[in-house]
Amino acid sequence: MFENYKTFKTTFAGRELMVETGKVCGLANGSCWVHYGETVVMVNVTASAKPREGVDFFPLAVDYEEKLYAVGKIPGGYLKREGRPSEKAILNSRVVDRPMRPLFPKDMRNDVAIVMTVLAVDPETQPEIIAMIGASIAVSISDIPWNGPIGGISVGLVDGEIVLMPDAEQRAKSDLQLTVASSEKKVVMIEAGANEVDDDTMLKAIMAGHEEINKSLIPFIKQIQAEIGKPKFSFPSMEVDHDLFEAIQNKYTEQVKFALDTDDKNVREERLQPIKDAIHAEFDEQYPDKAAMIDECIYKLQKFIVRRWLLDEQKRVDGRGMDEMRPLAAEVGLLPRVHGSGLFTRGQTQVMTITTLGPVSDSQKLDGIDEEETKRYMHHYNFPAYSVGETKASRGPGRREIGHGALAQRALEPVIPPVEEFPYAIRLVSEVLSSNGSTSQASICGSTLSLMDAGVPIKSPVAGISCGLITEGDRWMTMVDIQGLEDFFGDMDFKVGGTHKGITAIQMDLKIDGLTPEIIKDAFAKTHKARDYILDEIMLKAIPEPRPTVNKYAPKMLNYKVPVDKIREVIGTGGKVIQKLCADFEVKIDIDEEGNVFICGQDLEKAQNCIAMIKAITSPPEVGAIYKGKVVRIMNFGAFVEIAPGKDGMVHISELENRRVEKVEDVVSIGDEIIVKVLEIDNQGKIRLSRKAALAEIEAKKKNG
Repeated sequence: MFENYKTFKTTFAGRELMVETGKVCGLANGSCWVHYGETVVMVNVTASAKPREGVDFFPLAVDYEEKLYAVGKIPGGYLKREGRPSEKAILNSRVVDRPMRPLFPKDMRNDVAIVMTVLAVDPETQPEIIAMIGASIAVSISDIPWNGPIGGISVGLVDGEIVLMPDAEQRAKSDLQLTVASSEKKVVMIEAGANEVDDDTMLKAIMAGHEEINKSLIPFIKQIQAEIGKPKFSFPSMEVDHDLFEAIQNKYTEQVKFALDTDDKNVREERLQPIKDAIHAEFDEQYPDKAAMIDECIYKLQKFIVRRWLLDEQKRVDGRGMDEMRPLAAEVGLLPRVHGSGLFTRGQTQVMTITTLGPVSDSQKLDGIDEEETKRYMHHYNFPAYSVGETKASRGPGRREIGHGALAQRALEPVIPPVEEFPYAIRLVSEVLSSNGSTSQASICGSTLSLMDAGVPIKSPVAGISCGLITEGDRWMTMVDIQGLEDFFGDMDFKVGGTHKGITAIQMDLKIDGLTPEIIKDAFAKTHKARDYILDEIMLKAIPEPRPTVNKYAPKMLNYKVPVDKIREVIGTGGKVIQKLCADFEVKIDIDEEGNVFICGQDLEKAQNCIAMIKAITSPPEVGAIYKGKVVRIMNFGAFVEIAPGKDGMVHISELENRRVEKVEDVVSIGDEIIVKVLEIDNQGKIRLSRKAALAEIEAKKKNG
C-alpha cells in the first residue's frame, strides 16, 4: 500500500538513528519520522504556493509540539488537553529556528512552516536534538529552496571528558549542556549552559560536536536527499531592483551617512525620517506598488554604509574602538521594600532586575515531557514598547521575551546556591527600561547586582556581553558590545555570559551560513576580556559581595532534615501536628519526601523555635537537654509538661522553684510555656523534668557571658 515508504539508518554518536519517509503525511511538502533509541519525532514542512503580499521579510514559522502522551501523562488542568506551548517548547522552537532560518533564500516571500511533533520520549535522549535533525531532513527532501542540510548534537562534559549525546545519567552530572548545529563546513548555531567552563574547553566541545555532525549526519542526510528529494520550486524573487537601488544610493548616500553618524538612537531616527520621506516622494510615482521595495532599498543603503564603515574604516557609529564598550553604570538598592534590586546601564541600553525570595513551596510546577517537575529559580524578562520608543499596548511575553529570560536564567543558574544552603525559591524579573542592543546581556549584569543586593550568597558574580561580526568573502572582523544598529546590519550576535573563571551561558544568532573555529575563538577572547572589565570596574564597585543577610522584608527561611521514618510524626494524624506548629510559631512549613523541612516566617526567633520543636518531635529526649514546653496537666505533687507533641514529662513540685512551693498553682497554670531541663529518663521511658535546674543553668550562662 505504501509504495513510497523507505527507511534509512546510520550510526550517530554510537547509537542507531533511523528515518522513515513516505508512509504518512503525504500532503506535506516534506515529512519524516526520526527514531533515536525510543524517542520518536515527526516533522512536517509546508510552503505556500504564492508569496505573501505586502511583506518585506521571509515568513518562516517553526513550532515544536510537546504531546504528553509521549511520556504516558495526561495533561493537568480542567480541559485535560495540551494548551499553549510550554516555555521549554518555545525555547526548543527557537533552537531549531536559529540555525535553519539563515539558509533559506533571503528574497523568498512564500510562507514556510516547520512543525516538529514529539510522539515518544526516551529519557536517555533529548528530543529537541532529534527534532532539529528531522527538520533538516524534512526540508532537504522537500521542494522548498534551502541551502542545507544541517545537523544538531548535544555535548556534555563529564569528569573533564567531552561526551556526545549524553544520556540522562551523564546529563545529571555534566558541567556543560551544549547544543551545536552545523553545516558541512561551518558552525551555524551554539546554545550552552555551563558550570564556569573555560574558553579552550568550550571551543573543543563545540568542534567535537561539529566533527561528529560532519562525520555521521551531513553525509546521511545528503544520501536521503539524493535518493528521494524533490526538485526545488522556483519563486518570484523579491530582490530589490538594481537600478532603483543605484539611483537612491547615488543621490542619498551622504545624507544617510550623516543621519547614521550618531550614537543616539532617537537622533538617528529623527534624521532618517525626512530622508525616507524624500526618497518615497521621488520614487513612489516612478515605481508604483513597490513601496516595500523602496523601503528595502533604504534598508540596504544603511546596511551598505554601516558595513563599509566597519570593514574598511574600522569606524563605529558612536566612535568607539572595536574592542571598546559603551559607557557603563551599575547601581543597587533602588527600591524600598523589595527584597533586592539592581540597575545596569550600557549606553542607551538599561535593565533593572528585581529579586523576590519566597518559601520553596513557591517553586514553579512544570507539566512537560521531561523529568523536571519544579523550578526553584525563575527568571522573567519584560520588553515593553516604551523601551524602544514605540507606542503600543502590552500583549504579554512573546517568544523573544521567553528566550531572553531563559538565557539570563541559564547564565546565572550555575552560581545560585543549592536549596540545602539557601532554602528559598527565587524569582528575578528583568525590566528593560531602554533598549539599544544586547538587553539580554544587560539583564544578566543587572540580575547579578540584584541577587547580591538581596543577600543571595551566589558563588561568583556573572556578567554578560555580546560580540558582533561583519563578513565579506574571506574577510571578517569582530567587535565587542554591539549596539542595535550593528546587530541589525551585522552578521552575528554572539552572546556570552560568565564569571572570571569561565563561561556559564552562550547563545549565538547568525544571519550568514556559519562560523569558522577562528571566528569563535576570537569571539571567546573578546567577550572574556570584556566581562572581566565589567565585573571588576563596574559591578563589583557597586556591590563587592552579597549582603551578609537577606533583606529585612524577605521571609526568614530555615531548613532541617529529619529521618524519613519521622516525617509522619512531624505531620501528625490528619496534619494536626504540622498545623499546630504553623499556628504556634507563625510560620509556613514544607516537607519533601526525603525529609527536608523548610520553615518560612517573618520572625527569625520564632522560626528557630519551630526548628527546636521539630528536633524535639523527631529526636528522643536527651538527659541534660533544655526544652521549652507547655504545661498540660497539674497534680498535687507537680505539673506535666509537653516538650514535644506526644512527649511529656513530670516536674515535681520541688523542682518548680529554687524555694519551697506550697501549691503547684502558685507557680504555673495549665497552658503556661516554661523552660525545663531533662533530669532523668527511666527504663519505662518516663521523663523527669526540672524547671529549677533549667533556670539555674540559663542564669549561670548569662553570668559567664
